[in-house]
Formats: sequence, structure tokens, C-alpha cells
Amino acid sequence: MKNIIKNLFVILCILVSLGLVFGLGYYYGREEFKISLWQSFTKNTQIQNKTEYKNLDFSLFWEVWQRLEEKFINRQNLDPQKMIYGAISGMVKSLKDPYTQFMDPEESKMFLEDVSGSFEGIGAEIGKRLDQLQIIAPLEGTPAKKAGLRSGDKILKIDDTISSDLTVDEAVKLIRGPKGTKVTLTILRDNEPQKIEIIREIIKVPTLKFELKNKIAYIKIYSFNGNLNSDFKKTASEILKSGAKKIVLDLRDNPGGYLNAAEEIAGWFLKKNDLILIEDYGKNEAKKEHRNEMNGEFADFPIVVLINQGSASASEILAGALHDIRSIKLIGEKSFGKGSVQELENLEDGSSIKITVARWLTPSGKSIMDEGLEPDIKIEMTLEDYEKDRDPQLDKAMEIIEKL
Repeated sequence: MKNIIKNLFVILCILVSLGLVFGLGYYYGREEFKISLWQSFTKNTQIQNKTEYKNLDFSLFWEVWQRLEEKFINRQNLDPQKMIYGAISGMVKSLKDPYTQFMDPEESKMFLEDVSGSFEGIGAEIGKRLDQLQIIAPLEGTPAKKAGLRSGDKILKIDDTISSDLTVDEAVKLIRGPKGTKVTLTILRDNEPQKIEIIREIIKVPTLKFELKNKIAYIKIYSFNGNLNSDFKKTASEILKSGAKKIVLDLRDNPGGYLNAAEEIAGWFLKKNDLILIEDYGKNEAKKEHRNEMNGEFADFPIVVLINQGSASASEILAGALHDIRSIKLIGEKSFGKGSVQELENLEDGSSIKITVARWLTPSGKSIMDEGLEPDIKIEMTLEDYEKDRDPQLDKAMEIIEKL
């Protein structure tokens, strides 16, 4: 009996030792994993050395992580990389800036496709104003335009998903999709909700359109994407050869794009060294002036500019510069009011972060963030105008330019 008890005691000691070894191994393995993940957070940064972060306790993060590993019902589906992306996204969302966004590799790829001018979806620029998702502008010739979406339509639902808590990127992911598939947007227009079904297509964003009438060049710029500068050079050459003497520049429903594209286009209409915009980097930071480096071939042409609530970002930069420097009249409706500058930082795993680094000001020092540009001559489009394909804004622009 003594031998049996002795043997059982030995076996028990061995089991306890094995349990301790396994437990310690698991603990230290987990800690090494945590350290590895935290190193991925802090790699190439000085976050742990900054005085303002000395008292931060990151143990809560790991405590939540551990609880999820221990208790989440579908623990087998936990994806550490996705959890890290989610944590970073939450950190960025806490800044309450709709234009500062973290994008995982898939979202980054989609973003680059958007600004390159070709992607699959419905062809509408989405933005947020006063915490409400809305259509900034449906792009010309796209399913969004054909289905009847308009600038200013507020998005209530995307299919069955309520939009109130969605970021712009989350909304775009739901709206985008393969050609031939359908998405239903519930929008609010004139205080009336309505559903609009749209079939997705391959979207090739046009850059501009040019027409000549009675020596008046009508130029409509659809977006400030990567192809605009080269396309505008060709159009400018045609205008200069055509004998045109005046220009109507239509920036309605133009959601913007690259800042340098807006500067390039402004360079055709302003004289050398004219101020285009001012970047304001915030408290205690110097302001940066952007001045024209081009020769301004159209700097002496009489011009009027059309804007509406779909004119945003780069469109507002161009319209604001022409208005302030040359006192060019703005005709139509108040612009959208996206007056901030984002820088895109590409990260090593293919993800990226778009960071608002400055607000831009018109040459007179006016910030249009959330306020927009007010037209000198306000003309609103009515429902009847849309239904009968009338354009009183363009009619007014032509009337004014003929008198200049």
C-alpha cells in the first residue's frame, strides 16, 4: 500500500510539473506574442519615449485581448491581424475627423483605383457632413448618375445596413462591388426618403468636356484625377487655336481629387506667382503658400465659374483662387465645404493611413471647411428643372459671360 501511495504521489508531482511547464510556456508564449504585436504597433515610432504617454497603461488592451481569446464563442475564427487592424481603425475613428482614415491593404488598393480613374461600383463620391453620410457628386455617365442620384442626397441605408454609424470608407466598401450586381440606397431628399436601385458597372471616370459656342469655350471638369493634367493640356491647345475669347468653367458635381491637379489647372488661369491657396497647419505652425509657377495662358480671358453642393475639395481650391485673385463670379449653389488637406502614408504591409495635416485657405485667408463657397449669383435647380433637363445655372453663366 505504501508503494502504491508513493507511486501515486510521484505521478501527481509529475502531472503538476507538466501542468506548470505547460502553463508557463503558454504564458510566456502569449507574452512573447503580445510583445511581438506591440512591437508591430510601436515599430519606427517613439511612442514609448514621449512624455505625454508615460502614464498610459496599455494593459487594458491586452486584458480585452485575453478575454476574447478565452471567452469569445467563435474563438477559432479570431484573426490576430484583423484584430490589430480593427484596433488601429478604432484609434483613428476616435479623432472624429471623417477624412483621417486607416485603410487595410484591400481598402488601400480600392482607394488607389478610385483616384486612378477606373474601378467597379456605382460612380458616386461619398462624403460626410455634420455626421451624415451623403452623396457629394454622382460622376458623369455612371450608374449613379443614370439612376438619378444627386449631390446632397443623404444616405440612410445601404441595402439593409443603416448608415448612421458607418465611416466613409465602410460605406464605400458596401456600395462598391462587381459589375452586374445590385445595390439599393435609401436616400433622403427634400425630407422624403426613397429607395434607388443601382446596377454596378466598371467605372471609368471622365476628366473633362469641351464645347465651343460663339467664341465662348465651355469647359466642364468632372474630377481632378491623375489623367486631368495631360487631358487639359490638349483641351487648352484646342481652345487657343479655336479663336475662343471667353471661358465658362463648370465645376459642378466635381468631388475633387489631387491637390497638385487643382494647382496645375489654376496655373492656366492665373498669372505667374499669383497665390493659389494657403495651407494652415494649425496652432504654432507656419502657414504654407502655394503660388502659381505656370505662365497663365488664360489669365486675361473673361471667365465665370459654375459651382454647386457637389463641388468639393480641389474644385473649391480652384474656384476660391479664381474668385479671390481675379474677382471671377461664382454662379450656382454653395459648394460642399471640404477645406482640409490629407497626406497618404503607405505602410509596409500594403495598408495605408490618410491623415488630415492641414486646412486650406483661399488666397484671401477664408477657410471653407464645413462652410463652403457662397456663389455671387445664387441659382438653385428645381425638381422641374431636373425632370425637363433644363439648366438655368448654365443659362445664367452664358448670359453673364456674353456681357463681359
